[in-house]
Amino acid sequence: MLDLTQDVRALTAAIVDIESVSGAERPLADAVERALAALPHLKVDRSGETIVARTELGRAGRVLIAGHLDTVPVAANLPSRVEGDLLYGCGTSDMKAGVAVALKLAATVPAPNKDVTYVFYDCEEIEAERNGLTRVARDEPGWLAADFAVLMEPTDGVIEGGCQGTLRAEITVPGKRAHSARSWFGVNAIHGIEPVLARLNAYEARLPVVDGLEFHEGLNAVAVRGGVAGNVIPDLCVVTVNYRFAPDLTIEGAQEHVREVFDGFEVSFTDAAPAARPGLTHPVAAAFTAAVGGTPRAKLGWTDVARFSALGVPAVNYGPGDPNLAHQQGEYVSLSKIVESERGMLDWLTK
Repeated sequence: MLDLTQDVRALTAAIVDIESVSGAERPLADAVERALAALPHLKVDRSGETIVARTELGRAGRVLIAGHLDTVPVAANLPSRVEGDLLYGCGTSDMKAGVAVALKLAATVPAPNKDVTYVFYDCEEIEAERNGLTRVARDEPGWLAADFAVLMEPTDGVIEGGCQGTLRAEITVPGKRAHSARSWFGVNAIHGIEPVLARLNAYEARLPVVDGLEFHEGLNAVAVRGGVAGNVIPDLCVVTVNYRFAPDLTIEGAQEHVREVFDGFEVSFTDAAPAARPGLTHPVAAAFTAAVGGTPRAKLGWTDVARFSALGVPAVNYGPGDPNLAHQQGEYVSLSKIVESERGMLDWLTK
Protein backbone atom coordinates (compact mmCIF):
# COMPACT_ATOMS: atom_id res chain seq x y z
CA MET A 1 0.00 0.00 0.00
CA LEU A 2 1.25 3.48 -0.82
CA ASP A 3 2.38 5.38 2.28
CA LEU A 4 1.19 8.92 1.56
CA THR A 5 2.82 10.30 4.71
CA GLN A 6 6.39 9.48 3.65
CA ASP A 7 8.74 12.13 2.32
CA VAL A 8 7.42 13.40 -1.01
CA ARG A 9 10.65 12.43 -2.76
CA ALA A 10 10.36 8.83 -1.62
CA LEU A 11 6.66 8.86 -2.48
CA THR A 12 7.52 9.98 -6.02
CA ALA A 13 9.93 7.06 -6.43
CA ALA A 14 7.31 4.62 -5.13
CA ILE A 15 4.75 5.89 -7.64
CA VAL A 16 7.23 5.80 -10.51
CA ASP A 17 8.01 2.16 -9.72
CA ILE A 18 4.36 1.17 -10.23
CA GLU A 19 4.29 0.86 -14.03
CA SER A 20 1.26 2.65 -15.51
CA VAL A 21 1.55 2.93 -19.27
CA SER A 22 -1.59 4.42 -20.85
CA GLY A 23 -4.38 1.84 -20.82
CA ALA A 24 -2.68 -0.18 -18.08
CA GLU A 25 -3.04 2.18 -15.11
CA ARG A 26 -5.11 -0.17 -12.94
CA PRO A 27 -2.35 -1.24 -10.49
CA LEU A 28 -1.49 2.40 -9.75
CA ALA A 29 -5.15 3.49 -9.73
CA ASP A 30 -5.93 0.69 -7.25
CA ALA A 31 -3.04 1.74 -5.02
CA VAL A 32 -4.12 5.39 -5.11
CA GLU A 33 -7.74 4.50 -4.34
CA ARG A 34 -6.79 2.29 -1.39
CA ALA A 35 -4.51 4.94 0.08
CA LEU A 36 -7.06 7.74 -0.27
CA ALA A 37 -10.01 5.65 0.90
CA ALA A 38 -8.19 5.10 4.20
CA LEU A 39 -8.31 8.84 4.93
CA PRO A 40 -11.47 9.80 6.88
CA HIS A 41 -11.42 13.44 5.77
CA LEU A 42 -11.90 12.56 2.08
CA LYS A 43 -14.86 11.33 0.04
CA VAL A 44 -13.50 9.04 -2.67
CA ASP A 45 -15.17 8.12 -5.97
CA ARG A 46 -13.94 6.19 -8.97
CA SER A 47 -14.70 6.12 -12.70
CA GLY A 48 -12.69 3.49 -14.55
CA GLU A 49 -9.09 4.17 -13.58
CA THR A 50 -9.79 7.77 -12.51
CA ILE A 51 -9.87 8.48 -8.78
CA VAL A 52 -11.58 11.59 -7.38
CA ALA A 53 -11.19 12.55 -3.71
CA ARG A 54 -12.86 15.56 -2.08
CA THR A 55 -12.89 17.38 1.21
CA GLU A 56 -16.37 18.44 2.28
CA LEU A 57 -15.73 21.06 4.93
CA GLY A 58 -18.24 23.65 3.76
CA ARG A 59 -15.55 26.18 2.89
CA ALA A 60 -16.51 29.27 0.90
CA GLY A 61 -14.59 28.13 -2.18
CA ARG A 62 -13.37 24.94 -3.84
CA VAL A 63 -10.20 24.33 -5.83
CA LEU A 64 -9.25 21.30 -7.90
CA ILE A 65 -5.80 19.73 -8.17
CA ALA A 66 -5.36 17.18 -10.97
CA GLY A 67 -2.70 14.90 -12.37
CA HIS A 68 -2.65 12.02 -14.80
CA LEU A 69 -1.48 8.58 -13.70
CA ASP A 70 -0.37 7.26 -17.08
CA THR A 71 2.99 7.42 -18.82
CA VAL A 72 4.32 6.75 -22.28
CA PRO A 73 5.70 3.21 -22.81
CA VAL A 74 8.60 2.15 -20.63
CA ALA A 75 11.98 2.37 -22.39
CA ALA A 76 14.29 0.37 -20.14
CA ASN A 77 13.91 3.17 -17.58
CA LEU A 78 12.32 1.33 -14.66
CA PRO A 79 12.83 0.86 -11.76
CA SER A 80 13.68 4.40 -10.75
CA ARG A 81 17.11 5.38 -9.50
CA VAL A 82 18.56 8.40 -7.69
CA GLU A 83 21.74 10.17 -8.73
CA GLY A 84 22.51 13.19 -6.59
CA ASP A 85 19.50 15.53 -6.74
CA LEU A 86 17.94 13.72 -9.70
CA LEU A 87 15.36 10.93 -9.73
CA TYR A 88 15.44 9.01 -13.01
CA GLY A 89 12.66 6.82 -14.38
CA CYS A 90 9.66 6.60 -16.68
CA GLY A 91 7.15 9.32 -15.83
CA THR A 92 9.31 11.09 -13.25
CA SER A 93 8.89 14.46 -14.94
CA ASP A 94 5.63 13.82 -16.81
CA MET A 95 4.05 13.71 -14.33
CA LYS A 96 4.42 11.38 -11.39
CA ALA A 97 6.33 13.97 -9.38
CA GLY A 98 3.27 16.23 -9.63
CA VAL A 99 0.98 13.33 -8.73
CA ALA A 100 3.12 12.62 -5.66
CA VAL A 101 2.83 16.24 -4.51
CA ALA A 102 -0.96 16.13 -4.89
CA LEU A 103 -1.24 12.81 -3.05
CA LYS A 104 0.94 14.06 -0.20
CA LEU A 105 -1.28 17.14 0.15
CA ALA A 106 -4.42 15.01 0.08
CA ALA A 107 -3.11 12.91 2.95
CA THR A 108 -1.48 15.50 5.15
CA VAL A 109 -3.76 18.54 4.85
CA PRO A 110 -7.08 17.35 6.36
CA ALA A 111 -8.42 20.86 6.95
CA PRO A 112 -7.31 23.12 4.09
CA ASN A 113 -8.36 26.77 3.99
CA LYS A 114 -10.61 25.96 1.01
CA ASP A 115 -12.32 22.74 -0.03
CA VAL A 116 -10.17 20.69 -2.38
CA THR A 117 -10.97 18.13 -5.06
CA TYR A 118 -8.08 15.86 -6.06
CA VAL A 119 -8.34 14.14 -9.45
CA PHE A 120 -5.98 11.38 -10.57
CA TYR A 121 -6.92 10.31 -14.07
CA ASP A 122 -6.04 7.85 -16.81
CA CYS A 123 -5.17 7.88 -20.52
CA GLU A 124 -3.87 11.44 -20.88
CA GLU A 125 -1.02 10.42 -23.16
CA ILE A 126 -3.20 8.81 -25.85
CA GLU A 127 -6.31 9.59 -27.91
CA ALA A 128 -8.63 12.19 -26.41
CA GLU A 129 -11.75 10.01 -26.36
CA ARG A 130 -10.08 7.68 -23.80
CA ASN A 131 -8.98 10.52 -21.51
CA GLY A 132 -10.30 10.06 -17.98
CA LEU A 133 -11.19 13.74 -17.64
CA THR A 134 -13.29 13.53 -20.80
CA ARG A 135 -15.20 10.59 -19.34
CA VAL A 136 -15.77 12.20 -15.94
CA ALA A 137 -16.82 15.52 -17.51
CA ARG A 138 -19.40 13.61 -19.55
CA ASP A 139 -20.66 11.17 -16.90
CA GLU A 140 -20.07 12.96 -13.57
CA PRO A 141 -19.50 16.69 -14.28
CA GLY A 142 -20.31 17.59 -10.69
CA TRP A 143 -17.11 15.87 -9.58
CA LEU A 144 -15.11 18.54 -11.42
CA ALA A 145 -16.97 21.60 -10.10
CA ALA A 146 -14.53 24.16 -8.73
CA ASP A 147 -13.65 27.84 -8.67
CA PHE A 148 -10.09 27.26 -9.87
CA ALA A 149 -7.95 24.32 -10.95
CA VAL A 150 -4.25 23.46 -10.92
CA LEU A 151 -3.07 20.84 -13.39
CA MET A 152 0.20 19.37 -12.13
CA GLU A 153 1.75 19.19 -15.60
CA PRO A 154 5.53 19.59 -15.72
CA THR A 155 6.42 23.29 -15.86
CA ASP A 156 9.76 23.23 -14.01
CA GLY A 157 8.12 24.93 -11.05
CA VAL A 158 6.79 27.93 -12.99
CA ILE A 159 3.09 28.80 -13.26
CA GLU A 160 1.99 28.49 -16.88
CA GLY A 161 -1.37 30.10 -17.53
CA GLY A 162 -3.93 28.72 -19.93
CA CYS A 163 -2.82 26.91 -23.07
CA GLN A 164 -2.68 27.31 -26.80
CA GLY A 165 -5.34 25.88 -29.04
CA THR A 166 -4.35 23.65 -31.92
CA LEU A 167 -5.83 22.75 -35.28
CA ARG A 168 -4.70 20.92 -38.37
CA ALA A 169 -5.77 21.81 -41.88
CA GLU A 170 -5.13 20.34 -45.31
CA ILE A 171 -4.33 22.74 -48.16
CA THR A 172 -5.15 20.97 -51.43
CA VAL A 173 -3.44 21.92 -54.69
CA PRO A 174 -4.91 20.34 -57.87
CA GLY A 175 -3.02 19.45 -61.04
CA LYS A 176 -3.47 17.35 -64.16
CA ARG A 177 -2.13 13.84 -64.50
CA ALA A 178 0.17 13.00 -67.43
CA HIS A 179 3.03 10.71 -68.42
CA SER A 180 6.30 12.10 -67.07
CA ALA A 181 7.91 11.63 -70.49
CA ARG A 182 5.37 14.14 -71.83
CA SER A 183 4.99 16.30 -68.77
CA TRP A 184 3.86 19.35 -70.75
CA PHE A 185 0.48 17.66 -71.22
CA GLY A 186 -0.07 17.78 -67.47
CA VAL A 187 0.07 20.18 -64.53
CA ASN A 188 2.34 19.11 -61.68
CA ALA A 189 0.45 19.50 -58.40
CA ILE A 190 3.60 19.07 -56.32
CA HIS A 191 5.22 22.00 -58.12
CA GLY A 192 2.00 23.88 -57.47
CA ILE A 193 2.46 23.97 -53.70
CA GLU A 194 5.24 26.57 -54.04
CA PRO A 195 2.90 29.52 -53.26
CA VAL A 196 1.57 27.63 -50.21
CA LEU A 197 5.10 27.24 -48.87
CA ALA A 198 5.90 30.85 -49.76
CA ARG A 199 3.00 32.06 -47.64
CA LEU A 200 4.20 29.91 -44.74
CA ASN A 201 7.76 31.22 -45.06
CA ALA A 202 6.50 34.80 -45.09
CA TYR A 203 4.04 34.29 -42.25
CA GLU A 204 4.53 36.51 -39.20
CA ALA A 205 3.23 34.84 -36.06
CA ARG A 206 1.02 36.83 -33.69
CA LEU A 207 2.27 37.59 -30.17
CA PRO A 208 -0.99 38.48 -28.44
CA VAL A 209 -1.13 39.32 -24.73
CA VAL A 210 -3.99 37.54 -22.99
CA ASP A 211 -4.73 38.19 -19.31
CA GLY A 212 -1.27 39.69 -18.96
CA LEU A 213 0.66 36.80 -20.55
CA GLU A 214 2.27 36.86 -24.00
CA PHE A 215 1.49 33.92 -26.25
CA HIS A 216 3.57 33.08 -29.33
CA GLU A 217 1.52 31.55 -32.11
CA GLY A 218 2.82 29.34 -34.90
CA LEU A 219 1.62 28.23 -38.34
CA ASN A 220 3.72 25.50 -39.91
CA ALA A 221 3.64 22.78 -42.52
CA VAL A 222 3.89 19.39 -40.82
CA ALA A 223 3.34 17.04 -43.77
CA VAL A 224 3.18 16.94 -47.56
CA ARG A 225 1.28 14.24 -49.44
CA GLY A 226 1.47 13.80 -53.20
CA GLY A 227 2.63 11.59 -56.02
CA VAL A 228 1.18 8.70 -58.04
CA ALA A 229 4.07 6.74 -59.50
CA GLY A 230 7.61 7.27 -60.66
CA ASN A 231 6.49 7.99 -64.22
CA VAL A 232 3.33 10.02 -63.58
CA ILE A 233 2.87 13.77 -63.22
CA PRO A 234 0.80 14.07 -60.00
CA ASP A 235 -2.65 15.59 -60.20
CA LEU A 236 -2.99 16.29 -56.47
CA CYS A 237 -0.78 17.48 -53.62
CA VAL A 238 -1.84 18.20 -50.06
CA VAL A 239 0.08 20.27 -47.50
CA THR A 240 -0.94 19.66 -43.88
CA VAL A 241 -0.47 22.68 -41.62
CA ASN A 242 -0.67 22.97 -37.84
CA TYR A 243 -1.83 26.24 -36.29
CA ARG A 244 -1.09 26.83 -32.60
CA PHE A 245 -3.30 29.74 -31.61
CA ALA A 246 -3.63 31.97 -28.56
CA PRO A 247 -6.69 31.86 -26.25
CA ASP A 248 -8.08 35.13 -27.60
CA LEU A 249 -9.32 33.05 -30.55
CA THR A 250 -12.05 30.44 -30.68
CA ILE A 251 -11.66 27.40 -32.91
CA GLU A 252 -13.93 29.13 -35.42
CA GLY A 253 -11.81 32.27 -35.31
CA ALA A 254 -8.63 30.23 -35.80
CA GLN A 255 -10.14 28.44 -38.77
CA GLU A 256 -11.12 31.74 -40.34
CA HIS A 257 -7.55 32.99 -39.93
CA VAL A 258 -6.17 29.92 -41.71
CA ARG A 259 -8.66 30.41 -44.55
CA GLU A 260 -7.48 34.00 -44.90
CA VAL A 261 -3.81 32.99 -45.04
CA PHE A 262 -4.52 30.44 -47.77
CA ASP A 263 -7.12 32.42 -49.67
CA GLY A 264 -7.57 30.98 -53.14
CA PHE A 265 -6.75 27.41 -52.11
CA GLU A 266 -9.02 24.60 -50.99
CA VAL A 267 -8.78 24.35 -47.19
CA SER A 268 -10.27 21.56 -45.09
CA PHE A 269 -9.91 21.04 -41.34
CA THR A 270 -9.11 17.62 -39.90
CA ASP A 271 -9.06 18.26 -36.15
CA ALA A 272 -9.00 21.01 -33.54
CA ALA A 273 -8.83 21.57 -29.78
CA PRO A 274 -9.71 24.87 -28.08
CA ALA A 275 -7.33 27.16 -26.25
CA ALA A 276 -7.79 28.14 -22.61
CA ARG A 277 -7.45 31.60 -21.10
CA PRO A 278 -4.92 31.91 -18.25
CA GLY A 279 -7.53 32.81 -15.64
CA LEU A 280 -4.91 34.55 -13.51
CA THR A 281 -7.21 37.48 -12.81
CA HIS A 282 -9.38 35.29 -10.56
CA PRO A 283 -8.79 36.08 -6.84
CA VAL A 284 -8.04 32.42 -6.06
CA ALA A 285 -5.49 32.38 -8.88
CA ALA A 286 -3.86 35.52 -7.51
CA ALA A 287 -3.54 33.86 -4.10
CA PHE A 288 -2.01 30.80 -5.76
CA THR A 289 0.55 32.94 -7.57
CA ALA A 290 1.45 34.72 -4.34
CA ALA A 291 1.90 31.40 -2.52
CA VAL A 292 4.10 29.56 -5.03
CA GLY A 293 5.99 32.65 -6.23
CA GLY A 294 7.72 33.34 -9.50
CA THR A 295 6.52 35.11 -12.63
CA PRO A 296 3.78 33.29 -14.53
CA ARG A 297 4.23 32.67 -18.24
CA ALA A 298 1.98 31.51 -21.06
CA LYS A 299 1.64 27.79 -21.75
CA LEU A 300 2.98 27.25 -25.27
CA GLY A 301 1.27 23.96 -26.00
CA TRP A 302 -2.05 22.25 -25.35
CA THR A 303 -2.94 20.66 -22.02
CA ASP A 304 -6.03 19.49 -20.18
CA VAL A 305 -6.52 22.95 -18.69
CA ALA A 306 -8.61 23.45 -21.83
CA ARG A 307 -11.05 20.81 -20.56
CA PHE A 308 -11.51 22.75 -17.33
CA SER A 309 -11.88 25.99 -19.25
CA ALA A 310 -14.68 24.38 -21.27
CA LEU A 311 -16.41 23.61 -17.95
CA GLY A 312 -16.07 27.24 -16.86
CA VAL A 313 -13.22 26.53 -14.43
CA PRO A 314 -10.14 28.78 -14.82
CA ALA A 315 -6.99 26.68 -14.62
CA VAL A 316 -3.20 26.86 -14.69
CA ASN A 317 -0.37 24.38 -15.22
CA TYR A 318 2.12 24.00 -12.37
CA GLY A 319 4.38 21.06 -11.57
CA PRO A 320 7.93 20.20 -10.53
CA GLY A 321 8.95 18.33 -13.70
CA ASP A 322 10.83 19.78 -16.66
CA PRO A 323 8.57 19.59 -19.76
CA ASN A 324 11.62 19.32 -22.03
CA LEU A 325 12.42 15.92 -20.48
CA ALA A 326 8.95 14.44 -20.96
CA HIS A 327 8.82 11.14 -22.86
CA GLN A 328 12.62 10.78 -23.04
CA GLN A 329 14.32 7.53 -22.13
CA GLY A 330 16.58 9.47 -19.78
CA GLU A 331 13.67 11.33 -18.15
CA TYR A 332 14.32 12.66 -14.66
CA VAL A 333 13.05 15.13 -12.10
CA SER A 334 14.91 17.29 -9.61
CA LEU A 335 14.21 16.14 -6.05
CA SER A 336 14.62 19.68 -4.76
CA LYS A 337 11.99 20.89 -7.27
CA ILE A 338 9.52 18.33 -5.86
CA VAL A 339 10.10 19.65 -2.34
CA GLU A 340 9.76 23.25 -3.57
CA SER A 341 6.47 22.43 -5.28
CA GLU A 342 5.10 20.73 -2.19
CA ARG A 343 6.05 23.71 -0.04
CA GLY A 344 4.36 26.23 -2.35
CA MET A 345 1.17 24.20 -2.64
CA LEU A 346 1.13 23.67 1.12
CA ASP A 347 1.39 27.42 1.72
CA TRP A 348 -1.50 28.00 -0.68
CA LEU A 349 -3.77 25.49 1.07
CA THR A 350 -2.93 26.35 4.67
CA LYS A 351 -2.05 30.03 5.03
